[in-house]
Amino acid sequence: MARNKPLNAKEFADEIQAFADFGKETNILDFPDPAISIPVYVNEFWTSKQRAAHSLHEVSYRACFKPQLPKFFINRLTQPGDAVYDPFMGRGTTVLEAALLGRRPIGCDINPLSERLVRPRLAPPAWNEVETRLTALDLDKSSEVWDDLLVFYHPNTLRQIVNLRSYLLTRRQEGLLDSVDAWIQMVATNRLTGHSPGFFSVYTLPPNQAVSVESQKRINQKRAQVPPERDIKAIILRKTRSLLSKLQAHDLEMLTENIPLLVTGSSDNTSAIVSGSIQLAVTSPPFLDIVNYQADNWLRCWFNGIDAKEVAIWQLKKPADWQAAMTCTFRELHRVLASGGFVAFEVGEVRNGKILLETLVVPAAIEAGLKPLMVLVNDQMFTKTANCWGVDNRTKGTNTNRIVLIGKP
Repeated sequence: MARNKPLNAKEFADEIQAFADFGKETNILDFPDPAISIPVYVNEFWTSKQRAAHSLHEVSYRACFKPQLPKFFINRLTQPGDAVYDPFMGRGTTVLEAALLGRRPIGCDINPLSERLVRPRLAPPAWNEVETRLTALDLDKSSEVWDDLLVFYHPNTLRQIVNLRSYLLTRRQEGLLDSVDAWIQMVATNRLTGHSPGFFSVYTLPPNQAVSVESQKRINQKRAQVPPERDIKAIILRKTRSLLSKLQAHDLEMLTENIPLLVTGSSDNTSAIVSGSIQLAVTSPPFLDIVNYQADNWLRCWFNGIDAKEVAIWQLKKPADWQAAMTCTFRELHRVLASGGFVAFEVGEVRNGKILLETLVVPAAIEAGLKPLMVLVNDQMFTKTANCWGVDNRTKGTNTNRIVLIGKP
């Protein structure tokens, strides 16, 4: 979508009200808290199809949103060269999409694992470079293994994983880890466990989380399965080919020109980011009480030499505590946002639909000196407007994205 200049708040609201790209009209609802007067716009604003996005996005991570979400806001609220930021970077969907669209990508995450997953895809090597590097590695040599992991892996596969891990950690420690090594580490991290032969492990939960050793023992017993031998070099090369499948010369040019700033730290303390430098932030915060990111990533952290127990990920169970943490993040966002900048803050419902996080987000933003402008509900089903509040599917949440759009005056 080519634009001469970014939309301001009024122009964006006008476009949303008139939006009909998928043949549906925008419905306008009241905010669920009657004390707050901002509009809620409901429509199908972007496709939910993952394959419609760039192939570089296709790495798994718990509770991540589709690339079409940040793209929708980046195209309308920024111009090439603007800085686009995600304070809860995760797998880097916003950061990568921003770079591919010619914006300056900035991201932050408390977990060092996030930077390991994101940076290699912002500077991808060629497939043949990965093949050459893997071919040179001896992954079948004798090595000590962590026997507990044999519930996931065939002994020969585990030996290969341990040897690859040792090589990568040594290269990083010695300052020799280059972009090819970092890419291999990123791909291997994403192939550790899953539910198909495209992963190193026997059948387990989907690859965005790792079960405990005891849980995997129960899965193996229930399915009467034994971990099969896998060729991890071949799996890494197949996934590399898939990730690079849509990479064009223009994409590489955009990634090269837009140097990322990736911060490992807390979203409420990002001194490395210059005040007033961000035009748009697109993010999804840690959900309240329902996702244990630390437990989900224990195996990935092990492979990357990260002590998961030392990563101070927010795991907030009380709504008041969650709101207080978001207020601190919004204060820092107020600092780094340019005047007239925006935050697109994607939220989800929790506790069987009884808590709508937008009712916590809006007061938090106001307290931090920001201005909530609207809630945008992307609803593919669009059967009943009440469905966006979880009325029809309270037990599992809805199939919508709900985004609070916030501005800095």
